[in-house]
Amino acid sequence: MKVVILAGGLGTRLSEETVVKPKPIVEIGGKPMLWHIMNIYAAHGFNEFIIALGYKGELIKEYFINYTYRQSDISIDLKTGKIQTGDHGSNDWLVHLVDTGVNSMTGGRLHRLRDRLKGSRFMLTYGDGVGDIDIRAIVEFHKSHGRIATLTVVRPSARFGEVKLNGHDGEIIDFKEKPQTGEGWINGGFFVFEPEIFDYLHGDETVLEADPLESLARDRQLMAYKHGGFWQCMDTLRDKQLLERLWESGNAKWKIWR
Repeated sequence: MKVVILAGGLGTRLSEETVVKPKPIVEIGGKPMLWHIMNIYAAHGFNEFIIALGYKGELIKEYFINYTYRQSDISIDLKTGKIQTGDHGSNDWLVHLVDTGVNSMTGGRLHRLRDRLKGSRFMLTYGDGVGDIDIRAIVEFHKSHGRIATLTVVRPSARFGEVKLNGHDGEIIDFKEKPQTGEGWINGGFFVFEPEIFDYLHGDETVLEADPLESLARDRQLMAYKHGGFWQCMDTLRDKQLLERLWESGNAKWKIWR
């Protein structure tokens, strides 16, 4: 199964970084967010990716063109210009980098990939979210229900710390720093789609999260896989700093690969 990663948005809420680069190659622990996401899939045996490019997509192309050189020792014969690389790691990924338009919406980017997906079941996610996601469990859940689409839903972390008080005297009996919220599920990405999804997409202006998913729900063709573990998107500078702290502390729960 192929994995589509939407990597073309402007990332305006992370403008401190995205003014010079697309959000999917903003780095966490010295590696682009895109690399972290791809490793999650690869850890479950899925290693063919279609990256849907848009805003500053040329920088994502340059990253992968130079990927081998970044990962390995290099010997250069300055007389002939011949370059040899040493061991460049164990990534056996096949990566397709596809321009899907600077101004295309999420559904529009997917719509442009229709011919490349060749009528097959595929997975899709965004280029800015990570988690200790069991990809194979999502796929098996999808196969079990026989609908067109599966959406992974998550409980996000609260923005602020949670305080529990004892009555009215002001005594704090419990405090949790930004705990996972106990109510409400939200779209966490990590979709599985049947090819019939393309019947719900209608050009570059299509927003996947609007009419297509709403219509799938009305048609009873959308199912939710509940992920109760770690999940975090990189929407703002605060989110990036949180992910950096987790990585540096060795507590990056999304690092499910070795």
